[in-house]
Amino acid sequence: MAKLVYDDTGRLLFTREMKAEYTLLMPQMLPVHFGMLRKLLEREGYRVDMLTTNHRGIVDEGLKYVHNDTCYPALLVIGQLIDAVKHGGYDPHKVGLLITQTGGGCRASNYIHLLRKALAKAGMDYIPVVSVNLSGLEKNPGFSLTLPFVRKAVFAMLYGDLIVNVANQVRPYEVEPGAADAMIDAWSQRLVEAFQNGQGMSRPQLRKNFAAICADFAAIPVAGEPKVRVGVVGEIYVKFAPLGNNNLEQFLLSEGVEPVVPGLTDFIIFKIYNRVADVDLYGGSWAKKAACRAFMGYIEGCQRDMIAALESSGRFRAPGTFQDLHRMVQGYLGDGNKMGEGWLLTAEMLELIHSGTNSIVCTQPFGCLPNHIVGKGMIRKLKDDYPASNIVAIDYDPGATRINQENRIKLMLANARGLARQEETAPPKPRPKVSQELAHA
Repeated sequence: MAKLVYDDTGRLLFTREMKAEYTLLMPQMLPVHFGMLRKLLEREGYRVDMLTTNHRGIVDEGLKYVHNDTCYPALLVIGQLIDAVKHGGYDPHKVGLLITQTGGGCRASNYIHLLRKALAKAGMDYIPVVSVNLSGLEKNPGFSLTLPFVRKAVFAMLYGDLIVNVANQVRPYEVEPGAADAMIDAWSQRLVEAFQNGQGMSRPQLRKNFAAICADFAAIPVAGEPKVRVGVVGEIYVKFAPLGNNNLEQFLLSEGVEPVVPGLTDFIIFKIYNRVADVDLYGGSWAKKAACRAFMGYIEGCQRDMIAALESSGRFRAPGTFQDLHRMVQGYLGDGNKMGEGWLLTAEMLELIHSGTNSIVCTQPFGCLPNHIVGKGMIRKLKDDYPASNIVAIDYDPGATRINQENRIKLMLANARGLARQEETAPPKPRPKVSQELAHA
């Protein structure tokens, strides 16, 4: 058994011996993206299990070890990890817990400390907690994010966003149920294998793979009339994680609608842009600002490649760029509004409305103050400016029942279908008159 080693502050370290013997348990937020991340970690020599458990016992474990006024995502993540250690069949002396740490103003930066406190309360403080961060907050001898790994993770994020985007546009119409999911698995495995061979991580290779992904998903047989589209926005964990939103996307599919979920790439660019905005708003290192701008510009270039592939496919709708989102939100929220999802959440709702997805579910986790301001707090303003918008805020917390959440969404869907029928029966709008000069310009 690996010897327990502590640093000068008394923090239990994840050692090199542990890397060889321990299984790291990681929560799941984005099934496709995190699935590729798990495979990449395994290729780095780690033993990793991604937790997909989804039952009431997770909430009960969270309530037992986390204060009940803590944000709901923290309660779920910590509850899921402790539930896995207790009931997942693991040797508790041979597991480590993997958790992200942002270092920002959101309480997500404190999840790691809440988790260690919960482990101590449960009598399991011999279990190491490993921080996944890019800010140098915590380091462990047996776990490090090397530059090559980070590069692979960034590309996995980009590919994951494209795969989820096209799969969501195919799944509601697929002739053979499960065809889109099978294609997701095939491409995820193919990409991870390519990464290990140093392939798929240059701009030309990226463009080639983007086009191939679009072509493969476009080739899946589909049938049926276009369905009502429903956007999903909100706090990042509850927006993406099936555990956090009670399998919201699956519920929307069962109701005969097409889910539209803005991807992770904009959120990552948003977080980098915040470092740039900090210097503009409060002062700071211009060298740091330049480095962040360069990194941001590279990811934006890759995002434009993704959008170009979708537009060229002739089959799939493409989202706008990060700069499009930033322009849309002008006059609503400023760059200083950046805690949690900040102005990006409002911008995502604006983009959905502008692209014809007027019906939106805004997922609101308990205890997330920024989310309630930039999400629920902006709905009235958006409805005033866009009367056809159909937005419902759904609260997710330990006491909220799934049936009440789904009933509220069903009411929103009934309204969405009513609006769709009105558009179908409405007389065609007259074409705007164009002057002779413009017509021949």
